[in-house]
Amino acid sequence: MNQPKNIDSVVELQGDLARKHKAYVPTEAEATKALVAQDFETLQRNGYVIIEGLLSDSELESIRAEASPLLNKPGRNNFEGVKTQRVYNVLEQTRVIDSLAVHPRITGLLNRLFQPNYLLSQAQIINILPGEAAQPLHYDDGFYPLPRPRKPLGAATVWAIDEFTEDNGATVLIPESHLLGQEIVTDRSKVIPAVMPAGSVVFFLGTTWHGGGSNQSTSSRLAVTCQYCEPWLRPQENFFLELSQETLAAIPEQLLSMVGYSIHPPFMGMVNGMHPKRTLSGKTKGS
Repeated sequence: MNQPKNIDSVVELQGDLARKHKAYVPTEAEATKALVAQDFETLQRNGYVIIEGLLSDSELESIRAEASPLLNKPGRNNFEGVKTQRVYNVLEQTRVIDSLAVHPRITGLLNRLFQPNYLLSQAQIINILPGEAAQPLHYDDGFYPLPRPRKPLGAATVWAIDEFTEDNGATVLIPESHLLGQEIVTDRSKVIPAVMPAGSVVFFLGTTWHGGGSNQSTSSRLAVTCQYCEPWLRPQENFFLELSQETLAAIPEQLLSMVGYSIHPPFMGMVNGMHPKRTLSGKTKGS
């Protein structure tokens, strides 16, 4: 029988109090650390970093094949894109982007930006069709009502499943815009298109001004986006209502933590006073 833990100081409440379901602690290979350090330096300077060559041709083909039958809904407004197909609740429908959400080059940056137990805020598949206009410029963590300039509360990836070009709707970004204050940016004269080959990713801070580009080509532009946030913030996507027990049993342990089956010390995320993993049916994750 476990003896009650004696808490002598509020400092102890900042650590992991779980007995059975300990927090997921990511590990970094030595070779990856050097690459991530370079990426992080660029990210801090520009507000974004492009990393090429992370996905193989076979991985890209698998994503395209899985995404194709899901692309059946156009956007509902010009922000979503009236000629843009978006797939929400992706994790419930396919496992094909799991590895993107927890890619070590991405989590390496997240480990340096946020507190442990950071969360996946949302995941989407986005297909910009020919004739789509440019998306209004915005920054992704703007719905958290804290004044700028400030540290980012979120971060995002946009994975190029198709090649990103200046003509086909490549994501555009404003370098160093993560440092701006409260001003609203509408001037597009300083935007830079994230031109990159298929299999690459652009990672940007939640405070960086950006938007989807206009697609003036004759082909669609397929992408996957994953957004993340600090562990003490409410994510955009409600994974607790979206994800079935079957999906929760199938996703990687790190991703399970990111969708909320984790505790941010001392108690954030609890269910009935206990770790949320105890709600999982069948074989308990990490048992």
